[in-house]
Amino acid sequence: MPQTVTRPSTKVKTKVERPRLHKVILVNDDYTPREFVVMVLKAEFRMTEDEAYKVMITAHRRGVCVVAVYTRDVAETKATRATDLGRAKGYPLMFTTEPEE
Repeated sequence: MPQTVTRPSTKVKTKVERPRLHKVILVNDDYTPREFVVMVLKAEFRMTEDEAYKVMITAHRRGVCVVAVYTRDVAETKATRATDLGRAKGYPLMFTTEPEE
């Protein structure tokens, strides 16, 4: 009588990791007008006047402020576009990104 060999079926589970999030950070400078910073925050980050003002003031007082958190590509794109808006007007406005802990 032939022997039947049964093998355990193995299921391969692909582990889906969430992409690492990156913070967009507003860096304070002493030259860019507050109203302009608020306008950029509203335009690029879809903030209300009140939210944008609070972020701008926090950056002003502490030197930096986290604006928002996105996937890496989105964070870098938004930071670049926001920084470019300042450059276009001749301001040293700067947004950077860094991975979230």
